[in-house]
Amino acid sequence: MKVFVYGTLMYGDYNHSLIREGNCKFIKEAVTKRGFTLYDLGGFPGMVKGGNSAVVGEIYEVCPTTVNRMDILEGHPQFYRRNIIELQSGEKVQTYILDESYVRGCPVIKSGSWKNK
Repeated sequence: MKVFVYGTLMYGDYNHSLIREGNCKFIKEAVTKRGFTLYDLGGFPGMVKGGNSAVVGEIYEVCPTTVNRMDILEGHPQFYRRNIIELQSGEKVQTYILDESYVRGCPVIKSGSWKNK
C-alpha cells in the first residue's frame, strides 16, 4: 500500500523510525491536490479536508504490519482517519486526515509543509 506522510513520520522526524524499522520503500516526495489545510498541533501536524492549500509530504510503500503500526500511532479511526486522497500527479494514495473539531484554535501552516512551517 502507498501511504502519504506529511509530519512526524517523514524522513528525519521523530516517528520516522516506525517506517525505517518496517523496511518501507521510499517512493518520492509529493504534494496533494489543493483542497486541504495543514494545522500545527504543537508537536505534530494535522491535515484537514477543505481549504485552498496543498500539503507537502513523502510517499512510502508499506507492508500490512507497518500500516497496522501506523494506525495505532495515529489513533485510527478515533483520532486520525486513514483516507484515500489524490496528489497533484493524479495518483491516489492513503493518508491520515483529522476532523476539524481537533484543530480548533490551532495555527494554520500556510506553507503546507511541516518541515518548512
